[in-house]
Amino acid sequence: MKKTIKSQWLLVAAAIPVILVSCSKDHPGMPATSDHTITIENVLQSQPLVESGTFQQPGQLITPGASSSFTFSAAKGEAITFATMYGWSNDLFFAPANPGIKVYDASGNPVEGDVSSQIKLWDNGTRINQHPGSSVSHPGTAESAAQNITEVNGSDAQGNTYLPASSLLQASLKYNGNSTFTLTIKNISGGTANETPFSPGVWAVSYIVGGNLLDANPIYTEGKPTANGLTNIAEMGNNSALSSYLKNITGIFTPLSPVLVVVYNGISNPIYKVGQNDAGHGLTALAQKGDASGLAEYLKTVKGVRDVYVLPATGSKVLLPVMDEQPGSSVSQEIHVAKGDKIAIATMYGFSNDWFFATKGEIDATKAADISSQVGLFDDGTAVNQFPGAGVTQFNLAGTPLTESKPIEEVPNPNQFTTLPDITKIIKVTIQ
Repeated sequence: MKKTIKSQWLLVAAAIPVILVSCSKDHPGMPATSDHTITIENVLQSQPLVESGTFQQPGQLITPGASSSFTFSAAKGEAITFATMYGWSNDLFFAPANPGIKVYDASGNPVEGDVSSQIKLWDNGTRINQHPGSSVSHPGTAESAAQNITEVNGSDAQGNTYLPASSLLQASLKYNGNSTFTLTIKNISGGTANETPFSPGVWAVSYIVGGNLLDANPIYTEGKPTANGLTNIAEMGNNSALSSYLKNITGIFTPLSPVLVVVYNGISNPIYKVGQNDAGHGLTALAQKGDASGLAEYLKTVKGVRDVYVLPATGSKVLLPVMDEQPGSSVSQEIHVAKGDKIAIATMYGFSNDWFFATKGEIDATKAADISSQVGLFDDGTAVNQFPGAGVTQFNLAGTPLTESKPIEEVPNPNQFTTLPDITKIIKVTIQ
């Protein structure tokens, strides 16, 4: 991952409203209180890619006139990239110029139609190029020293000539709604001087944080040596090694919003109730925007609530995941509790439409313990869900949530979009 990820997030962290709120009510006649500290940590081992995958079955070529398609999700500013072998060559491959094909225009509208002009032909730099065609021998003669990846713009280093990539490969986008797209790759090389089959390929979408992609070059970097299994595609049309590499850097990236902490007594969890619609007391703002201030103000008026805190992380305000070999963010709060006191927390799954983490059941605030296993992930039911980290209406990705009205429910795992790590591998909550 790039060394600038954390600084990129700091550029947008200020967009999440934060008010440090605490209250402590007087309790005449209550038992003496004891002091504890609650700590909440973002322990997620984050990944730079939202999604990745393959297209075309192994060994099945995309012959002239044939096509192959795949579907993916993306938020504004995110891009789709892919790679496929120019089959009748020694080590040439097609791929969009980095960072890939932007799938929304500057106004946030989805891009549809022909995007072939963004596709380039590249030389992997590992084999001496023969004249392209069906008689090319594989693997061919290795370069005496591996060369950097270069664009083939009209001719290669050996003087062989090529039509523009867009005259051989047609790429078209279709918007399916709800931030999902289908990219279709069609082989239009038939009858040209550069007729060739295409190999099975790989594709990837990177997270965007603070206006910058976490990995703008997941498949290749122009001017640098090939890596991570791309050679297997460029020389043999075998996408398995590069697919495995991309899969290993695909997963979850999300900050957690400033954390709401509530100490209460004699009532049930005052933050939410599963099976009921959001009560309209401020949970919506927490779940959609990471803003707990309204809910905190309301809870201060609720009988049985003793203390309310909203805890922003130092500097970034939000709790960042583990990245750049740096630990994730954490927040702590000293609490004063008495026998019978319970504790509850809530924080937004930052790269979602309206998901939030919250404690489940009654948790004794007076006992030191790791209570991470008692945290659940919930859908507030107030915004239409999209792929987490790839939704154009997600507030923290510069979107406006689309309203819906459903009861609060626990988010299934796996869910319709992805498989999440165990919650204890995302958020850690301890009382000491």
